Amino acid sequence: MADKDSLPKAAPQEELTVVYDPLIELMSRFENVKATNTSSDPFEGLGVEDRLKKHIIDGIKKNLEKDIEDALQVYEPLAIINDILLDGMKTVGVLFGSGKMQLPFVLQSAEVMKTSVRQLEPLMAKVEGSEKGSILLATVQGDVHDIGKNLVDIILSNNGYRVVNIGIKQPINNILDAAREHQCQVIGLSGLLVKSTLIMRDNLLEMNERGLHEIPVILGGAALTRGYVEQDLQGLYHGRVFYAQDAFEGLKLMGELTGDQAEVLDSSVEDKGSISIEQSSNPAIEQSPTRGPEGRVNSHRVGIVDPELFVFDGTKSEIQPVTDPPKLPFYGAKKFEKFDIFEIYKYINPIALFRGQWQYKRPEGLSNPEFEAWLQEQAGPIFERMKRELANVLKPKVKWGYFPCSSEGNDLIIYREDRETEWLRFNFPRQRDGKRQCLADFFLEGDDSSAHSTDVVGFHVVTVGEDVSTLERKLFADGKFEDYLYVHGMGVETAEALAEYWHRQIRQEMGIGDQEPDEMRLLFSAKYHGARYSFGYPACPNLEDQAKLFELLQPQDIGIELSEEFMLIPEQSTSAIIVHHPDAKYFNIR
Repeated sequence: MADKDSLPKAAPQEELTVVYDPLIELMSRFENVKATNTSSDPFEGLGVEDRLKKHIIDGIKKNLEKDIEDALQVYEPLAIINDILLDGMKTVGVLFGSGKMQLPFVLQSAEVMKTSVRQLEPLMAKVEGSEKGSILLATVQGDVHDIGKNLVDIILSNNGYRVVNIGIKQPINNILDAAREHQCQVIGLSGLLVKSTLIMRDNLLEMNERGLHEIPVILGGAALTRGYVEQDLQGLYHGRVFYAQDAFEGLKLMGELTGDQAEVLDSSVEDKGSISIEQSSNPAIEQSPTRGPEGRVNSHRVGIVDPELFVFDGTKSEIQPVTDPPKLPFYGAKKFEKFDIFEIYKYINPIALFRGQWQYKRPEGLSNPEFEAWLQEQAGPIFERMKRELANVLKPKVKWGYFPCSSEGNDLIIYREDRETEWLRFNFPRQRDGKRQCLADFFLEGDDSSAHSTDVVGFHVVTVGEDVSTLERKLFADGKFEDYLYVHGMGVETAEALAEYWHRQIRQEMGIGDQEPDEMRLLFSAKYHGARYSFGYPACPNLEDQAKLFELLQPQDIGIELSEEFMLIPEQSTSAIIVHHPDAKYFNIR
């Protein structure tokens, strides 16, 4: 544990003076809260069918149990589900597809649907063929992300499909065995990483080899593009493979596939051997299926760039390293765990949280200022509630450190404490054209008298702990889908906020806090001295480099592990290399 005197000093803050009336301030917080007229019953005058549909469409649980009891006086339980409740969910899908319903409200409807089915299921005898269809869902081998897959599970299972969700990091053998065991008609595969798209490709080749291509496959995830699936993978797979951009496109595809009476994968399907995923072919891909206009897909976290895209040639940029770099604050790594979580919350980017994680979209007809006001009204109170409820769930911890270093071509060399003994080196890509930047260019070159020409580099890895993931799993299992979305988003964005907060502390500690912005929005735009680069993004795309970061920082003592695919566990963690050079900014590799 770091000594008190060695801890980084917090960024300077203005002296706080109470200059307002607390009662007036409290009242102002409720200016936009609309009182509900309890004398008006929104269900008044509606028949039992319309009442149940309104429960679903508006996401209202109040009096749901009574209205289902009333419906049971007229309808069989299965008819209530298939003919009334699912019709309401169909309307929800139409509203979402037309941009008239936000994702959190869709999840409210799904909660009501699940609650209704739980009430009705004990009254139903199992009727063969009563389900609309079945699908096996899995996140592919090596990938720990499951929010997208679980949203698909929520939408499909609450629209009448049987979903077998076998979780994350699933190899092809597990996927096929589970699909056979549970008699599933379709397989759905998800993944965030570019590498996951290559594993999906291998999985399809494996199914070809085994003669199991009769079963349709739906692919989804942040790293996929429609073009890659429909142009490349459809030509590769001997069966039918489809791209689903979101859960509702998956719902549409399931309707088409099960309407076509898709085959069930069972023991009657011939299996031509048991080739493992490691043995299946993996031809080199010359161009990434996921490369966008900036060389990467839109994703919030690391691991989204394929390092095979980039050449590592040595033509230098015009960047001149700092001749008098910062002094080494200390050598090696330290940890810090005593945080005020409400201080960390101040560093959460609300745009990334509300629009990115919680997926609030601008309603049709609203201007940008109107949308911002609407967002504050809709998402602001949820944000405040999540802050309170997660204050004892999120457990911020940091491991950080500094090391002497120098550059050699495209390499950054890390030295032992003697500043002469090479410990390890990072090899970074260089831009093909333009400024021809490379991360190594920001550091002094070494020479034979390396002790006199060493630079300094920082690293950090931060986490908000595993408890938030445990809570997410419980909320999902309990059918509390809306809060599941909110908690997941808060966990991810609080980890990002912690990284932003600690980078600020590092800048103070390195003596480069001379350009600190006055406004948070400028902080989020990286308007400060130097930059931090997370492994997996274009400037340092190689996720395997996280193994070197682990060698340097040893973050296991704050509860962070590295997966077999070099991803941080818990998921709500992030790491970075800290560059002090004043010209260091984010750049893409083309």
